[in-house]
Amino acid sequence: MAKSRRGRGVPETVTETVDGGLAELRPDRDRPRGWTLLIDGAPQSHVDLDDPSFLDFSYQRRLGHLADLAGPPGAPLRVVHLGGGALTLARYVAATRPRSTQQVVEIDAPLVQLIRRQLPWDGGWRIRVRGGDARAGLAKIPDGWADLIIADVFGGARTPAHLTSTEFVTEVRRALRPGGFYAANLADGPPLRFLRGQIATVRTVFPELCLTADPAVLRGRRFGNAILLAADGELPVAELTRRAATDPQAARVEHGRALLDFTGGAAPVTDATALASPAPPAGAFD
Repeated sequence: MAKSRRGRGVPETVTETVDGGLAELRPDRDRPRGWTLLIDGAPQSHVDLDDPSFLDFSYQRRLGHLADLAGPPGAPLRVVHLGGGALTLARYVAATRPRSTQQVVEIDAPLVQLIRRQLPWDGGWRIRVRGGDARAGLAKIPDGWADLIIADVFGGARTPAHLTSTEFVTEVRRALRPGGFYAANLADGPPLRFLRGQIATVRTVFPELCLTADPAVLRGRRFGNAILLAADGELPVAELTRRAATDPQAARVEHGRALLDFTGGAAPVTDATALASPAPPAGAFD
């Protein structure tokens, strides 16, 4: 492990090699105990140890909105996080919904050790971190256990192919309770083939879907994140739309006919045809 030298009283950047590449924990100049996790230069997570309810990244705020709406306000949830990063969303749920029970599946054991050591979380929170592949970890979740399943898995800044298929989404639905939410963080850029294919894939398993993202991403003008929400029942589209519109980085919500038109006849993918999400273009994170 190496640390860069900074001024007296200012936290140092922590760097360490993990399975996914070079991990960096950079101090937030605006928050005394805020940190950003980067892997090979790509921003992954932001954590404020003093305020775990603070979500700095826009895509994490959108996932936070879904956690807010996945049950009655403040009520505990059962949540599965596929992909851990710095456990930003698990910390958020623990802070905003006390007594929630959460399972985090993270394949990068050295990264988990780094986060435990440098950004420890409250030992009283009901958060269990499991090592291993996300799909294998999902298979261990009992039928109908989860209120919310969040898929936020990236290897080399790409979502692995085996987490993009109808077979994978079918396993997600098995682990969700009736009325539970599935939320996936998807990264794509023009011409948005991957994103459109993922909407078509999830639609084969869940009857209700909506998508929220920066309008520039949805128009195919730049690479970025989009959050896909799915359920077997009614979605809180009106409230999500309100929150997306009033976010510091305003987003758009697509649902119903507009989402079907956006999908543009894309075909669902299976284990036999699935591909990893596209790599970010050079300079995407500058």
